This record gives sequence, structure tokens and C-alpha cells, in this order.
Amino acid sequence: MTVPVEQRGELPINREVTKPIQGQIAVVGGSAAGFFTAYLLARRGVPVQILERAENLEPAQRTLIVTHHMRNILGEAAGECVVNEVRKFELFTDGRAAYIPLKQPDLIIERATLIRSLAERARSAGAKLLLGRRFLGLQGVNGGLAIESERSSNGTREELYVSTVVGSDGASSRVARAAGWPKQQTVPLVQAIVPLPKDMSPDTVRVWFVPQDTPYFYWLIPESKDRGALGIIGEAGQETRIHLERFLEKRGLEPISFQGARIPVYKGWVPVERQIGKGKVYLVGDAAGQVKVTTVGGIVTGFRGAAGVAEAILDGGQGRELRSLRRELNLHLLLRKTMHHFQQPDYSRLVDLLNDSARQSLSSYTRDEALKVLWHICLNQPRLLLMGLRGLVTGRGTFHQAQE
Repeated sequence: MTVPVEQRGELPINREVTKPIQGQIAVVGGSAAGFFTAYLLARRGVPVQILERAENLEPAQRTLIVTHHMRNILGEAAGECVVNEVRKFELFTDGRAAYIPLKQPDLIIERATLIRSLAERARSAGAKLLLGRRFLGLQGVNGGLAIESERSSNGTREELYVSTVVGSDGASSRVARAAGWPKQQTVPLVQAIVPLPKDMSPDTVRVWFVPQDTPYFYWLIPESKDRGALGIIGEAGQETRIHLERFLEKRGLEPISFQGARIPVYKGWVPVERQIGKGKVYLVGDAAGQVKVTTVGGIVTGFRGAAGVAEAILDGGQGRELRSLRRELNLHLLLRKTMHHFQQPDYSRLVDLLNDSARQSLSSYTRDEALKVLWHICLNQPRLLLMGLRGLVTGRGTFHQAQE
């Protein structure tokens, strides 16, 4: 079976090829989820090669916030990238405010440090990192898969023969397109590194709901006692940047630098496995759209996707982790559908309804435990359930249409 690839050309169809090495796996893309997948496989003795386009492993810096579940997944490896911990959220809208303490602190991490740490962990487990390899295409051959790549240093083309390919090359995954998955919709994330306001504690995150600017929210996450990242998720790139700059000016904050990315929009579960000839292709992380569409956060869910794919490769079939992740992401999709067209009065009512019991639920359970959060909030503040049902009915179908 020949798989169409991008303009640089398809692999020749009629040619003698080396038989793929049985059990050898190629991970394409040096993302956090990709390196974690490589580590999980390599530590079990599976021969793994990681193909990364960049000549040097210098990922773009970005300040991120994750739940403490990252520590549960990574263990000691999580510590190297944590730059701060936060223990309280402040929610603002239309002059109203709500304060939510956290029983377990959220972690502020630096993305570039996280990726380098995971890369070293994968290499220590036995994975081989091939830098400066630009993925061109793949096709089924003699019992496996042939990957064509190009050395960025001199344009030399290479072929690698493996049994399995894992695409971990981001929201615009070339592996996904080559293997026939449809292109994903993405949204822009833009944030500015700013001096931390004098009235803000470094253990507190601020969130603003401003529906005339974005159906998501603004945030300010402190990366230290002196600086923080103020950002926005929007729907159109240039418009989102303009909104952010106006928001900064309104609050008298001078940006030190800007960071940005395109984030996949989860619209429903993406099957993570495809058969090509006698070989298999998997997707993990952003390449599979494994992002919570409520907050557009994908670090923890990407790690869970990596664990699920590693489980499927090592043990065969779709394991428990992928089924659990699918349920989690679908719950976040349901929440996003209820809130995506909220207007200012809706957010004002939402903040007003956060009574002590509802705040206790949000304090005890994280956004990586959507079912527990929903269950306990509905028990403690049923009017929030009614409000969500109204949003679901009045906004039915429009979230998907708005993103296309």
C-alpha cells in the first residue's frame, strides 16, 4: 500500500527494500508526548529511534500550568521543569470575583526544560535520537514501513525501515497526513511575559472571562515572584494578538516578550492507530488532538495518550488508559459546548453561583478529573447543572460550526 505524502514526492513503489527490523519503532517529532512514548518503550527493551527536525534540541520556551497529576505520571523527572507552584485561583468577570484554594498545588512549568529532560530520560533508557531529520513520507513495504526523511544539513535523503511509527509531531502532524488522518482545526494561544503586578501573590493564578474578546478566557500565571505569563486563547490569530495587547495596556503591564502556539481543537475522539500494509502508525499528544478543550491544555492528557499508545504497542489492542482518556476528553468537550457561547451575564451568574460547597469541589478535584468535578459540583450546586444544560441546548451544534 502506497500512502500519498506531500509535494517532495512519494516513495518509489517498485524497488528492492531492506526488510523492516521486527519490533523496531520510529517516533517522529521531539515533543513532550513523543519523548515520553519513546522512554516507555525503550525501558521495556524495544528498539526506538526518535526523528526530530531540528538540528539542535532547542524547543521554543513557553510557560505552562499543569495539575499535580504530572508528578504522578513522571515522578522525579517532573521536578526539573517546575519553576513555581500555585495554591489559589482568582476568577474575575464584570466586577465580580471568586476565589478557589487548591488542596494540591498546580505546577508552573517551562516547556523547553520539560522536553529536554524527557529527551535525556528517553536516551538513558536506550532510545536513539536522530536530530536534523525532516520527515517526508512513509509507505508499507515488506512486512513493515519505510520512512523517508531528509537531513536538514545537506539535503541528503534517508530511508528507515521499521515495524511501527508513532507520530508525535504536533497539531499539524505530517505523519498524520501521510497516514490518512484528516487535518485538525487549531486555535491560537498567545501570551506575554510581564512583570508580576505588585498586588498579586506568586502562589495565585488570575483568570478573567471576557466573552467579547474570546469564548475562552485570559489568564495570568506567576512563573516567579517577579514575573508571570498573561495570555489568551482566541479563534483568529491576528485578532487574538490585538485583544491581548489591549488587555495588557488596560492593566498597565509592559510585555517583556511574547510566546505563542497553535493548539488543536478537540471535536471528538481521534482513533490513534492505523494499519498501513503490515505496519502500524500511531498518534500521540497534539498530533492526536489529545487536548482538554475547556482549557486547551494538553500536557497531562498528552502523557496519558503516550502511556496508552505504549500500552497498545507492548500489550496489543487498545488498553484501559486510552479508553479512560477518551472519556475524559469527551467530558471536556461537553463542558466546552455548554460554555462556548456564554455572554457576560452568564459568566456573572456562574461566578455568583460558586458557593462554598462548589468551591470546595473545585478545590479538591482538578481539571484532569472532569467526572469527579462535575459530579460533586452538581451535588453541591444543582443550579450550575441547570445553567449548563441551558447552555448546551441553546448552543447545540454551534461550537463545531464556529471552529470550522
